[in-house]
Amino acid sequence: MVFQCLPHTLGWAAPRWRVLDAAHQKRNLAEYEGFLDIEESMVLELVGLVRDLIDDVEKLVL
Repeated sequence: MVFQCLPHTLGWAAPRWRVLDAAHQKRNLAEYEGFLDIEESMVLELVGLVRDLIDDVEKLVL
């Protein structure tokens, strides 16, 4: 639910926040089921998205 708010708060398109949601689902699988399967390409994409997220949030509060 948190990621679905990003279009309203930051103007993020669905493809961007869905990557964050998918990573969160994978984290849950790792935490609760002990299954972790994440590719380096996804980690690199997440790093870029998190940088963008931080920048966009800073614009809101500054």
